[in-house]
Amino acid sequence: MIALALIVAIAVLDIGIGTSVHLGPLLVIAPTLTASFAGPRLTALVGALAVVALFIIAIFHGGLTTTNHVAQLIALAVLSALAVFVCYVRERHARELSRLRSVAETAQRVLLRPPPRRIGPLRVAWLYLAAEDEAQIGGDLLAVARADQPCTRILVGDVRGHGLASVDEASAAMGAFRECAHRYGSLPELVTAVEDSVCRNLEEVADTAHDADEHFITAVMIDIPDHSPQAEMLNCGHPPPLLIHGGQVTVLHPRRPAPPLGLRALSVESDRTDRFTFEPGDMLLLYTDGVIEARSPTGAFYPLAERVASFDASSPDALLHEIHRDLLTHTGDQLNDDAAFLIIERTPSRHPYRPHLVSHVDGSPSF
Repeated sequence: MIALALIVAIAVLDIGIGTSVHLGPLLVIAPTLTASFAGPRLTALVGALAVVALFIIAIFHGGLTTTNHVAQLIALAVLSALAVFVCYVRERHARELSRLRSVAETAQRVLLRPPPRRIGPLRVAWLYLAAEDEAQIGGDLLAVARADQPCTRILVGDVRGHGLASVDEASAAMGAFRECAHRYGSLPELVTAVEDSVCRNLEEVADTAHDADEHFITAVMIDIPDHSPQAEMLNCGHPPPLLIHGGQVTVLHPRRPAPPLGLRALSVESDRTDRFTFEPGDMLLLYTDGVIEARSPTGAFYPLAERVASFDASSPDALLHEIHRDLLTHTGDQLNDDAAFLIIERTPSRHPYRPHLVSHVDGSPSF
């Protein structure tokens, strides 16, 4: 062990040199070094051995009758005790932090309910990156639910603000979505029901005492039928999803985006929904604005669509890994806002549907 070797080496050198040079005070290095990587018990043991070594040095240099030797022993004992105390405090903080992370992981699983890797004819991958220090949950939300049609319904959203203060609002929105997803036959009816529930819940859980500004949730909801290539989307002020088809990336801009949830201004007509073709092998990438607003050290935003187009990913998990690694490289491992990803891939259905031609006007997909 390095600390023990230092104690022996310093003691032998000090005794060998004689009284002309005093190396005994350097013994404090041993308990200090031990405290940087070991626990308080081992640090205390090394500190005690250092005091014993200094006591032996003092005997060889004339005994404990000199004031200098007594002062050195007292100083070494005090500094060793201080190293043990610092080590104890650090270890206690580490235990508290570990418990905090465990609670955060449990809360994340309860609130987010991680989507299954397979749901209906879809493969799913997701990632949540919280900006709040020492936390794993924040104001971004994502949920996947099955309906009776049969179809899969998807929600990705972002509460205004980020961090633990917005967890209640995100939880209320996801709870409303899960409760309503199987009850309503059309996507506009589902969004209207979620909007009503979000408005009621925001009055109860919104932190108006510390944040008096408007509280709202940007969101995008998507309905993907099991046996039809025609998916449906309704965007409530949220960044548009990306559709990856045959190596090409299409930004699914809504024709008539609805207002964010919670503003009591949402009147969802059927013509607000946008349709797009989602075939086997296609992937759909949904995300929150913490992704596209992530800045590099020079202030440049993360070009998500361009970067996704450059990746050669064969599955949702592979694409998610590429984006995660590239985003952290772009930002220097420092996110200023919560960020969430949800990637959906349609797998071949047991009930094939008849392909059809989708026309494009001015390079934009027709919905």
